[in-house]
Amino acid sequence: MGSLLIAVIFLVFVSLGLPDSLLGSAWPTMQTEFAVPSSYAGYVSMTISAMTIISALCAPRLIQKIHTKWIVVVSITLTIIGLLGFSFSSAYYQLFIFAVPYGLGAGAIDAAMNHYVANHYRSNIMNFLHCFYGVGAIVSPNIMSLALKYANWNEGYRWTSYVQMGILAVVLLSLPLWKKNEQKDEAEGPSENAGLGETLKQRGVIFTSIAFFSYCAGEATCFLWTASYFAGTRNDLSAEQIASFGSLIFLGLMLGRLLAGFVSNRWGDRLLIRIGIAVEFVGIVLVAIPFASYWFAVVGFVVIGTGMGPIYPAIQHMAPANFGKKYSASAIGMQMASAYVGSTFMPMVFGLLQESVGIQVMPYYVLICAVLCLTFLEITYRVIRKPVNPSSNPQ
Repeated sequence: MGSLLIAVIFLVFVSLGLPDSLLGSAWPTMQTEFAVPSSYAGYVSMTISAMTIISALCAPRLIQKIHTKWIVVVSITLTIIGLLGFSFSSAYYQLFIFAVPYGLGAGAIDAAMNHYVANHYRSNIMNFLHCFYGVGAIVSPNIMSLALKYANWNEGYRWTSYVQMGILAVVLLSLPLWKKNEQKDEAEGPSENAGLGETLKQRGVIFTSIAFFSYCAGEATCFLWTASYFAGTRNDLSAEQIASFGSLIFLGLMLGRLLAGFVSNRWGDRLLIRIGIAVEFVGIVLVAIPFASYWFAVVGFVVIGTGMGPIYPAIQHMAPANFGKKYSASAIGMQMASAYVGSTFMPMVFGLLQESVGIQVMPYYVLICAVLCLTFLEITYRVIRKPVNPSSNPQ
């Protein structure tokens, strides 16, 4: 039964990845159809992320009051509504209407699932699960590529919503499997989860949140602008090829998390993050150097994603160890909220920047985000090692 539940959670993480990469893959075509500047993708992405921030901030309270399985069911349903809404949109402004359920469906489920896995499973399970997020994020750009080839971008969103419906059906059938961990939690007694204000006072929470903001700023920029990077730097690629390249970063994420899953229990979260950022630097160099063949940039984005792979799950998995179980739900919720702030504003900032100086600046932008992430995580490690003042709350 436990293995079946993990398999279902794998599918839930696939569902988390499916919506995230569609806009970046479809945008070069959508932009032309809607007759808007390329930077307008950032406003849609910002709206989705703003809704996700609200959802993530509500997650700690929802986790206390509602079983995780119901958060999953409602959240997937909201993303299905958002995807279908996008598929029927015939004007740019309509995207903002359906960005609301699109985003609300992402935040709470992400925070709830990360909290659930961090408290019930080991580090390698967290990495393998986030690997399946990459599976979802790879599948949807290829669905979009097929739609652009045989139909239109609207069908890409619609076909993806059908996949989400299938995952929702599996989750509904699996509801009895969640009882074992629920009974274990109930046997341990009601959990005392700290509020956001109290959690903010804990050592390292703010620095970790800034690091997560920086990481997701770079990650979301790659999600949204990788396809546009190839469209803006190469004139020998078809629309279908450009759309499929939107999955490169997700292919790397999946590979990085798969590899991390085999070594995470031995190496630990901190070492994985350091190695991941070093690998990310290598990929940035490959993209930044203007080689004659576009394949160097293709490999570069995969390497960037591979380096990014273990960072997200490692930061989330460290929360109970760094801040204690009492603060982990709120800490993860805050990390998710700060992550989505980065996802909300920084791709839009890059969109405005690339309109002024050219999209060739993208690898340098991603480099700055990676350096900031590493810097603030290293600060966090040092701060939480310092002795706690006896008068302060224990961690």
